[in-house]
Amino acid sequence: MRAPGTTAAIAASFIAAALAVAGPGWAETLHYTATLDSAQETPPTGSDATGHATVAYDTDSKLLIWTVDYKGLSGPATMAHFHGPAAAGVPAGVVVVIPGATDDPIKGSTVLTDAQAKMLKDGLLYINIHTAKNPKGEIRGQVEPAG
Repeated sequence: MRAPGTTAAIAASFIAAALAVAGPGWAETLHYTATLDSAQETPPTGSDATGHATVAYDTDSKLLIWTVDYKGLSGPATMAHFHGPAAAGVPAGVVVVIPGATDDPIKGSTVLTDAQAKMLKDGLLYINIHTAKNPKGEIRGQVEPAG
């Protein structure tokens, strides 16, 4: 038979040990969004197309998951990418290729490098959807924390 409080003390020590091992670095899922339009392109394209993206990032696995939908493009999407590092209105190179640009919605995932994850967290990524008429991009949206 155990002394009163022994079970609670053992449980507390297991919890303390688990917290010490896990520490403050527990995984977290960060949520982002982007509103895509032609006015954000550099230079603006004048297209009436619009789009929206939802993005989730798991800080432990570094997995980035996205869904992008769009409408009103001048023609079929030919490519889609995450670009960066860049603030709104500033062009930048491709950071992550988004496969399946002709799908609507576009769904996918990839594991980010530490540098790419920093761009995401710093607000320096944007999504660009390209068409034949606008090969440099028809609509664009800055990836920002979901509010």
